[in-house]
Amino acid sequence: MATANGAEVASERFEARVFKTDDGSLPYRLLRPKDYDQTRRYPLVIFYHGAGERGDDNLKPLVHGMNDFASDDVMEKYPCFVIAPQCPDGLQWVDTPWTADAHTMPEEPTKPMRLSLELIASLQSEFSIDERRLYVTGLSMGGFGVWDAIQRHPNRFAAAVPICGGGDPAYAKQLASVPIWAFHGDADTAVKPKRSRDMVAALKAAGGAPKYTEYPGVGHNSWAATYANRKMYAWLFAQKKSK
Repeated sequence: MATANGAEVASERFEARVFKTDDGSLPYRLLRPKDYDQTRRYPLVIFYHGAGERGDDNLKPLVHGMNDFASDDVMEKYPCFVIAPQCPDGLQWVDTPWTADAHTMPEEPTKPMRLSLELIASLQSEFSIDERRLYVTGLSMGGFGVWDAIQRHPNRFAAAVPICGGGDPAYAKQLASVPIWAFHGDADTAVKPKRSRDMVAALKAAGGAPKYTEYPGVGHNSWAATYANRKMYAWLFAQKKSK
């Protein structure tokens, strides 16, 4: 069934759920692996949406990228769990302005970020999830969320794909061993390409080997080409923590 926001496939295949805790709740969507078998262990991908998808409808986070994750070919080739939590209106995954040249990571995560990380742990106790294959991706406001998540938990994720976001270069040393493929458009005026370039440069200076794709002539929407790129999925799902 088609939806007005373009999340046709994803809205059918992602189950609507709410993660409830004593400190609040977080709506999210859950995509299960095709032919889920509890005797197997599956990867889990957490997706952080952008600023325009905030709210409480538990639908807008599916607009960008999630149709690709829920497509027949990706689900067939890379059976996995995908979760798409929704950040409330007025809040952010990371409490920082997106247009700045740089930011210092806040001492504490925002409440939506904290709940999203607790959600992963909750799902690990509910489903058969491979703790060595936890992945994180996101775009724009969610790209900042990706950097924030791996900065706070550099040993938790097997790989990260931040799109048109930015992090704190001061944490490059801790992230040097994390497989990262960052994407940005060189004509982006909403989040400066400098933000991705600076993180990549800092990681390389710290001994890391991040991948970086910068799209020539592309503005803020660098996510459409990224999530349509099947080479990105092959790279992402090939990453696995050694222990």
